[in-house]
Amino acid sequence: MSVKKRILILTDGTEKVAEMAGKIAGALKSSKPLIKTASEFAGTDLLPADVLFIGCGEPSPTSFSYIDEMLHHINLAGRSCGIFSSSKKAVQYLKTLLKPSEISIDAESLTTAIPADVKKWTDRVLSGKK
Repeated sequence: MSVKKRILILTDGTEKVAEMAGKIAGALKSSKPLIKTASEFAGTDLLPADVLFIGCGEPSPTSFSYIDEMLHHINLAGRSCGIFSSSKKAVQYLKTLLKPSEISIDAESLTTAIPADVKKWTDRVLSGKK
C-alpha cells in the first residue's frame, strides 16, 4: 500500500508563476496539493509537507524574506523539491535559497512554459529521483 505524499506548492504570487503552479497542481490533482503564496505562507505549512514545489518570477522577491530566514534554520533532508520559474536567474536564486535546508532539489527545473510532460516531471520530483 502506498502512502499519499503531502505536497506544498509555494509561489511569489506573480501571474506567470501562479499559472505555472496551477498546471503543476493539475498534474498532481489526485494528491490534492496545497498552494500558497509567500505572503500567506506559514512555517506550519512546510513542516508536514513531504514534497515542495517552489517558484518565483524574479530573484529575491520581498515576499520570500520569511522563507529565506526559515530555510536557514530548518533541515528538510529526505524531502524533495521541484523548482519552477519564467526566469533562469530566479531558478539559480531558488537553488541558493534552498541549499541551507538540505532538501533534495530536482536536477531539471521548469522554466518558461510548462511542457506537455509536466506529469512526468512532477512524478520524478515526487519519487525523489534525479
